[in-house]
Amino acid sequence: MEVQGHGAAAARALAAAGHEVVVVGRNPERTRRVADEAGATAHLADFTDLAQVHTLADELLTAHPRIDALVNNAGGLFPELAWTHDDLETTFQVDHLAPFLLTHLLLDRLLASEGPAVVTTSSAAHRVSRLTTADALVLGGRQDERRYVPFRAYADAKLANLLFTRELHRRYHRAGLASAAVHPGGVATSFAGTSHDLFGWFYRSPLGQRVLRTPEQGAADLVRLAGGRPDVDWPSGQYWADGRIARVNHRGDDPTLARVLWERSEELLGLA
Repeated sequence: MEVQGHGAAAARALAAAGHEVVVVGRNPERTRRVADEAGATAHLADFTDLAQVHTLADELLTAHPRIDALVNNAGGLFPELAWTHDDLETTFQVDHLAPFLLTHLLLDRLLASEGPAVVTTSSAAHRVSRLTTADALVLGGRQDERRYVPFRAYADAKLANLLFTRELHRRYHRAGLASAAVHPGGVATSFAGTSHDLFGWFYRSPLGQRVLRTPEQGAADLVRLAGGRPDVDWPSGQYWADGRIARVNHRGDDPTLARVLWERSEELLGLA
């Protein structure tokens, strides 16, 4: 049986289209199964440990002299407030900071390619985020004293993915890099399977399994954007859903919030 999930489906589809695919995952058995299904190379990293992200980047730069597209698809919704190896809030680190760091570490290699792209999985959940610039200044650290609500933390992280895409475009599009954020839709996987709120219940319920998308349907925009020609097939800096540019929370179009979040991320990662 094939590994489920829209990331796995995207890897298989991109490989079937003739692209050389590299698969990154946390679980060794699952990651190698996806790589085998796609005829791809496998690399391992747990995004709750930023040291592993640095190691992953070193491995990718050593093994792959050319990187045309980076697909940031890691993410999760965690039921309880927890701190990572790096003393950061888990949802924010896994969904935003670790992909931010990996993009930064691979940036020069991407810019050396012709028409490189960074495609990041966001979510329609970003629309319910109420993130402000004041929130962004403390987001992720222990000084963030807001009451932890799993879906709120997830929504804030998904807005961060969108703001990252906007700011990446602003800073690097003139250098040739294109960026996109993608909403895959609700996909029938184990996502949010341990969450105890209504969101987790829906994903586990028979109703959810009937109405949610297949992994292949959820992967469609990832495949089209990562496998397409940036600035020819699609414009940079946008948020996509169902094959078209989609509506965003007005905070997703706030350049000040995007800049503040970028600088906060650099500070937390020691890149400033």
